Amino acid sequence: MNEIQKQQIVERLRNYCERYDSQNRAAASLKGVSSATVSQMLNGNWELIKDEMWRNVASQIDYKADRWAAVETRDFRIITRLLVDAKENSLVMAITGNAGSGKTFTMRHFSEKNKHVYLLCCNEYWNRKLFLSELLAAIGKDYIGYTVGEMMYEAMRFLKKKDRPLLILDEADKLSDQVLYFFITMYNQLEDKCGIILTATNHLEKRLKRGIKLNKKGYNEIWSRIGRKCIELKGVGAADIAAVCEDNGVTESRVIDTIIRDSEGDLRRVKRMVHAHIASKKVND
Repeated sequence: MNEIQKQQIVERLRNYCERYDSQNRAAASLKGVSSATVSQMLNGNWELIKDEMWRNVASQIDYKADRWAAVETRDFRIITRLLVDAKENSLVMAITGNAGSGKTFTMRHFSEKNKHVYLLCCNEYWNRKLFLSELLAAIGKDYIGYTVGEMMYEAMRFLKKKDRPLLILDEADKLSDQVLYFFITMYNQLEDKCGIILTATNHLEKRLKRGIKLNKKGYNEIWSRIGRKCIELKGVGAADIAAVCEDNGVTESRVIDTIIRDSEGDLRRVKRMVHAHIASKKVND
């Protein structure tokens, strides 16, 4: 880690802390990082902080040296508008879109720019306790020694006290039934007090409808609480891909046309092709 990178990490850490009610609360949301370490970083006392800790903090606050430029694609604008509405009016909804449409990127961007927005990137291996551990970590609450019931109680109590909080469960379709049922409890506890967003591929809608058809426990309740519909995104268009290319350093029309043609509307593929082109130019230069 060189000095410039450390300065960039500190600036990003400072912005990260501003999203929380206190610096200690922000530190508590970072795994393996003490409040003393956060203070030392912010105050410029870096001598005793190892590179491993810098990398740990950087990964958790989503710092990257070659940061990808945020581009307001069509879906970026749609998602942002929905998130603002959900946060301001404590709404609950589900947003679905194709893989690579920029859902997670937009959610992270929004959570970084707004206070009291808590983003969980869900995983299929989470059980009930892991889910609640991640939720409590995201809001900066200690969860060591708590039972599942106590963890849920603490999380709900915390969110109820916040000013227009928003909870985002990204890739919610990966959650097991036992964890997904928590959504019913959270809705019941937080209705009109906290916005809740589920985001996923269209598999989520198919899964819920199939569960209702099979009369599976909880599925009709979940479907009802998201308004009996999922808001489907428009997808990535040619103009979106061109804007992403240009804002990230690819300006040649021929190259942009190739990326549009070969990326299959997947922004992850676009990113790889942009990086490959830039790397190739550096070698040739």
